[in-house]
Amino acid sequence: MAEDIRALVEKYALQNAVKYKAAPNQGAVMGKLMGEHADLRPRAREFSGIIAEVLKEIAGQSPQQWEKRLEQLAPELLEELEEKKEPVKGLPALPGADGGVVMRFAPNPNGPPTLGSARGIIINSEYVKKYGGKFLIRFDDTDPVKKRPMPEAYGWYLEDCEWLLARPDQVITASERVGQYYPIAEELIRRGGAYVCQCNQEQFKALKDAATACPHRDQSLEENMELWRMMLDGRLGEGEAVLRIKTDIKHRDPAIRDWAAFRIVTTPHPIVGDRYRVWPLLDFESAVEDHLQQVTHILRGKDLMDSETRQRYLYQHMGWTYPRVVHWGRIKIHQFGSFSTSKLRKAIEAGEYTGWDDPRLPTVRAVRRRGLRADALRKFMVELGVGETDISISMDTIYAENRKLVDPEADRRFFVWDPVEISIAGAVPDRVEAPLHPTIKRGVRSLTAGNRVFVCRSDLEGRSSGDRLRLKDFCNVEIVGPKEARLIDLDPDTARKQRLPIIHWAPPDSLAVKVLGPERTDTGVAEPGIACDLNRVVQFERYGFVRIDSLGNPITACFAHR
Repeated sequence: MAEDIRALVEKYALQNAVKYKAAPNQGAVMGKLMGEHADLRPRAREFSGIIAEVLKEIAGQSPQQWEKRLEQLAPELLEELEEKKEPVKGLPALPGADGGVVMRFAPNPNGPPTLGSARGIIINSEYVKKYGGKFLIRFDDTDPVKKRPMPEAYGWYLEDCEWLLARPDQVITASERVGQYYPIAEELIRRGGAYVCQCNQEQFKALKDAATACPHRDQSLEENMELWRMMLDGRLGEGEAVLRIKTDIKHRDPAIRDWAAFRIVTTPHPIVGDRYRVWPLLDFESAVEDHLQQVTHILRGKDLMDSETRQRYLYQHMGWTYPRVVHWGRIKIHQFGSFSTSKLRKAIEAGEYTGWDDPRLPTVRAVRRRGLRADALRKFMVELGVGETDISISMDTIYAENRKLVDPEADRRFFVWDPVEISIAGAVPDRVEAPLHPTIKRGVRSLTAGNRVFVCRSDLEGRSSGDRLRLKDFCNVEIVGPKEARLIDLDPDTARKQRLPIIHWAPPDSLAVKVLGPERTDTGVAEPGIACDLNRVVQFERYGFVRIDSLGNPITACFAHR
């Protein structure tokens, strides 16, 4: 085990040294090691001595030696450095794509698409639009237990693809095609590229970590075929056997050594029930489907490089050509935590959120409900590009794109949060008119006015008798008591000349409103016209853009952004 860790440390340290033309940085090497091999995190302290020793050795070598050694040890890491590392604004050219492409986005439907999923859907579909070809949605749903699919999520994905202007040319559901994978597994056995292993997990892990072959690895073709049939017909039970792909049992990365391709699962699948009892693992299913669908290019997170390494062994055994791969960095959005669908699902089931479209969540359904536009999201994701650098962004950038689209179309409405009713002495009008938009001429809205209206409590705090204000599109008043004012006049020029603070207000016949937002919920009252705005985005003046979500008592609105 120590030798395996040493080998991993050496290749990451060499990559760091070559990249920066300086002795490797211990923190960066440790970060890379823990990031690429999460299973080692609980034992991080054990490796500090090994890391220090390896870094000391490398520091004493020349840059030429670093590069030569890295080329011997891990040429793929050297190739990484030769590629452009910073995110490219817009989509860079795809090598070998001029004749058309077949691109796929392959989610596990254990929940709806997140904003991270939206990136994959959008970029894959954009490349197909750019070069011509086919865009596939493939549901990698062959894990009925640990990442159990949600039957509703299949439809959610297709709905969200439509909304994102990324309708797929073909939809593939892997769980319905498992029977097509069995002949390929049998061909692998015949070619000597796979074998049935009957070690339990602990036994195989010990052998793998020791870089020692499983005792079943050299079974005859006849033995392997018989054991495979026993897996299929039920003579072997769950946990008693797996089909493994032969790789390099001495490979420096233990995760690559003789990986499992099929296992026995007796839990019924939510889509196909108990039709199958021998299920492919993701690396096998994904690799085979990429070949069957003639996928030309794969966009893949750089954290999944191990999958590519494993799958290439399968392709070599079968004599297939592996698709071109573009690795990209992860995306993190400041306002949200994890994009993990499994974690979000647990939180929803625990009652922390109201559902997958709760405005606090980073799902496509949630931002749709809030009033974000698909074209704003597409423009943002395309301009983000496909660089390998991990990216940390703010939703404010997406909001800025969305604002350009919704601002010209959104009618203005008065919404008063934390409302206080005030009385106005004087001959105020019973009704007033306010523009539907401040700069685009498309009419006015008629509002009930009168001597009693609502204002925000915060707009009265700190005010004293004698202070003057303008109620927007209504009148100028002077404060005479805690919740009392008197009319000065109606003229907006008075407010301009005296530089009066301008506040908004809500009429006496206002409707109760609750605004759901990603950070907080506000309650208040709004002008009655919002009852005509169901499913539309409007701007609550001095508050922000909202989408009117449902009519009731109270009316529910979802906050989009300021």
